[in-house]
Amino acid sequence: MNLSRIISGTMNWGTWGANYSKQEMCQLISESFDSGINSFDHADIYGGYTTEESFGDAFVDTGIKREDVFFISKCGIMYPSEKLPIKTKHYDYSEDHIIKSVNNSLKYLQTDYLDCLLLHRPSPLMDINIIANTIEGLIKSGKIKSFGVSNFTADQMDMFKGKVEILYNQINLSLTHLDHMFDGTLEYMQANNILPMAYSPLGSYFKEGSDKIKKVVESLKDKYSCTDYQLLISWLLKHPSKVYPVIGTTKSDRIKKSIKSLKIEIELIDWFELLEASVGKRVP
Repeated sequence: MNLSRIISGTMNWGTWGANYSKQEMCQLISESFDSGINSFDHADIYGGYTTEESFGDAFVDTGIKREDVFFISKCGIMYPSEKLPIKTKHYDYSEDHIIKSVNNSLKYLQTDYLDCLLLHRPSPLMDINIIANTIEGLIKSGKIKSFGVSNFTADQMDMFKGKVEILYNQINLSLTHLDHMFDGTLEYMQANNILPMAYSPLGSYFKEGSDKIKKVVESLKDKYSCTDYQLLISWLLKHPSKVYPVIGTTKSDRIKKSIKSLKIEIELIDWFELLEASVGKRVP
């Protein structure tokens, strides 16, 4: 099973956001799937370690075959919560914790395997050899099908070379958050066949987007007969690294409309006009 080009992020489906009931979550999963989105992004910590379980209960009721969807989960962050009453947020990439986290995700999502496991954030204390050996063991056992990272730099990804294959890196990338487009991360990923998943693909546009960006977006909406939401997603899709946006919306109409972004072919000059509006000056 391959990733759908648009991924549905579940972080706000549970108690950290919409707090959907089982029936509401079931409906959102079904509507996402029917729209062409077969990939769902999780993390063990979402909802204070509760959202995966809520999703798993709802997914069973959808009647969708497990082999027709792509489940992503992340581990490594130890997050203070009711289920984990610790005093300090930290990272744990020990063999025991990675295996425990994967087993919990399998139990909560009611599945025998994860299509992809990501390390949630880099830790200054991570031992690459321990991580690589643990991941290899999980792949051989069939509990995970592929491996990736999240929020890793090019240098941090390079540490894994020759030890375990990284297929994905989930990063903060949008028209209003361009760091990884210019710090060598995307170039490294292209050169090493690592696919970027972009979380927060709308960036701060709807919160505090600049008037300059909004002016350009408004002018192009008419040209491409689309919404600003669709235009922002399609801008990312044009990048040659083959970005997979992780949309965090809990609204089914936005999920359905996001698919139209795949059909928008932004002209080269329009892509750069949006980039120029974001950085505030001509491209060097």
